[in-house]
Amino acid sequence: MNPLMHGNPPLTARLEPWMERLLADTVACGELVERFGSPVNLHDFSALGRNAQELRTAAAKHSVALQVYLARKANKTIGAIDAAVRADCGLDVASLNELDQCLRRGVDPGRIIVTAAVKSAALLRLALENQVVVSLDNLDEAADLLEMAGAAGLKPCVALRLASGNPGLPPTRFGLRAAAWLEFLGGLAEPAGLEVAGIHFHLNGYSAQGRALILAESVRLVDALTGIGQSPGFIDMGGGIPMSYLDDAGQWEHFWEALAGQPVGSEEITWKSDSLGATGPGPSKDVYPYHQRPVGGQWLETILGARPDKAQGSIAEQLAARNLQLRCEPGRSLLDGCGLSLAKVAFVKERSDGVPLAGLHMNRTQCRSTSADFLLDPILIQGAEPRTPRTPFRGFLVGAYCIEEELILRRRFDFPYGAAPGDLVAFPNTAGYLMHIVESASHQLPLAANALWDGRNWVPDEIGEHELRP
Repeated sequence: MNPLMHGNPPLTARLEPWMERLLADTVACGELVERFGSPVNLHDFSALGRNAQELRTAAAKHSVALQVYLARKANKTIGAIDAAVRADCGLDVASLNELDQCLRRGVDPGRIIVTAAVKSAALLRLALENQVVVSLDNLDEAADLLEMAGAAGLKPCVALRLASGNPGLPPTRFGLRAAAWLEFLGGLAEPAGLEVAGIHFHLNGYSAQGRALILAESVRLVDALTGIGQSPGFIDMGGGIPMSYLDDAGQWEHFWEALAGQPVGSEEITWKSDSLGATGPGPSKDVYPYHQRPVGGQWLETILGARPDKAQGSIAEQLAARNLQLRCEPGRSLLDGCGLSLAKVAFVKERSDGVPLAGLHMNRTQCRSTSADFLLDPILIQGAEPRTPRTPFRGFLVGAYCIEEELILRRRFDFPYGAAPGDLVAFPNTAGYLMHIVESASHQLPLAANALWDGRNWVPDEIGEHELRP
C-alpha cells in the first residue's frame, strides 16, 4: 500500500521494475510532466515479448502452432507497432489509419489482419491492394469487397467472422452463423474468386469454456469449407485473454465486500454511493476483473485441453489433426506492464459540503476504458515545497471537464500526508486500453502526449507526427 495515497479499502497495483525505478525518482517524474505536459502517457514495451512468449509456450505444450497478434486499438502509439514486430507478433487493425500506419512502418502485410467492425471503402481498398486478410463481418461488406476486387482484377483474402449458434453462448453483433456463410459461398458465381484463409471470431468476456465451444464450432466450419474447395489454414480466437492487475486476491474480494456494505448516501468508498454496477458483495460485471485466475498461458492451456466435442478429442488435437494454426489478438494482456500515466495536481479544495477534492490537469477519458471505473490505487509523488503545509484528507480526484460528474476515478482516497499543487499522481499499468480507447479532446483540451523509453531516454512517440487519413 502506498503511504502517500491509497483507497479505502486499498487496491495495490502490481508494478514492473521499470515503473518502480521511475516512480522512485521524483525529479525525473517532474521533468517528464514539464517536458510533455499533463497528463503524459509513458511506455516501456520491454514486457510485451515476455507476455507473448508465455502464450506461445502454453500452446507448444499442446503441440499447437500459435501466432500472436497485437490488438492495435488497445494502444495507438507507433512504438506499440515496433514492439510487436520485435516480439514476432502480428498486428490486428481496426481502422484505415491503423492499417496505413502499420504498412508505412514496414509491417509484413501477411502479418496483419483487418478486424474493423465497420470498414470504409478506403480501408477495404488498402487491404485489398496489399493482400491483407480481411475479417468479413457481414454480407454487405462481402459484396463491397468482391465488387471492388472485381473492378481491380484482384482476389481478396478473407477470414469469415463466425457468430456462434451455440445456445450456451451469449448473442453477438459480430459475424454471421456458419450456415449463412456457407449459403453465401454456395451462391457465388465464381467461388474461386474469393480465398477463405481462415475463421475469425469475437467472443465477449473471458470464459475459457465459451472459447472452447466456439473453437469446436469453428473446426466444424473449417471441415465444411474444405468440402467445398476452400483451404482455410487458421482459426483466430480474437482477444479477451485475461490478466490480473492485482497480486492480492484478498484485496479484490475485500473491496467488493466493503462496497456492498457502504450505506446508501455514504461516500466513504465511492462518489455518491456509486455501486459501480454491483448488485451484491461480489464483483460487478460493469468493471474489468482486476484480479482473476487463471490468466495468460494457464488460461490458454485450459482451452486447448478442453473436449467440447468428446468424440473429436481436445481442441488442441482437433487443430493439430487439420494442421490449423491458432491465432489470438490480445490487447490488454499483451500490453500488461508496458505503460503508466502521470498527471499534475492543479488544486486542492472542498466541495460546497466540505468533501475534499484534488483537481488534476487531466480529464476522466484519459484513464478509462468502457468499464465503470479504473480500480487500481494511483500513486502520489510529492513535488516541491507547497505554498501552504499539506494536511491529511480523504477525498476524490476530479478533472478538467466543466461538468459536475467529472471524476477521474469514482473511488475516494486517503491522503495521509495531504497533497498540493505541483504534486504528481501516477496511474499504473495503463498501456492496454486505459490510455486511448475513449480519450477525448473535448473543450479543445489537447490529448495526452505519448512518450517512449528507447533504452536510454524518454522520447516522443511518433504517433503525434502522423497525419490521420480521411
